[in-house]
Amino acid sequence: MNKQIVLAMGAAALLIGSAALAEPRENVSGKRHPNLAAAQRLSEQAFNKVSAAQQANEFDMDGHAAKAKELLEQANNELKQAAEAANKNRK
Repeated sequence: MNKQIVLAMGAAALLIGSAALAEPRENVSGKRHPNLAAAQRLSEQAFNKVSAAQQANEFDMDGHAAKAKELLEQANNELKQAAEAANKNRK
């Protein structure tokens, strides 16, 4: 019974994560900020790899993979804000 709860919670996390990925992310412009754009691509790749690991392990990772995905989303948002700050300061 306990494993079923963990699997249900994992499935719910996957749906939430899938919804987050389905939404178009605002990416950093590669022309003005190629290093930030590259970092953003790598964070998205990492997010996808964590999702694949969750599926392969039936989400039995004690919540650590889900936390890693949350932190990758935060990193993506920070990269976007860094580009915006650079654009603002460049004027």
